Amino acid sequence: MALDAHLAELTEKHRLLERRIDQEMSRPARDDVRIRRLKSEKLKLKDEMARLSGTRH
Repeated sequence: MALDAHLAELTEKHRLLERRIDQEMSRPARDDVRIRRLKSEKLKLKDEMARLSGTRH
């Protein structure tokens, strides 16, 4: 059960990062470095979720 809760938390963080990326990209003077950092963080979360999902049976 703890694994499910952790995956749900990671999924929520991933969703929030997606929203932050969208908001930053819609700004007229967007910060490309920040966007790249957010995307990297989002990818790390996705990889972690995939890794954890693979350990479930």
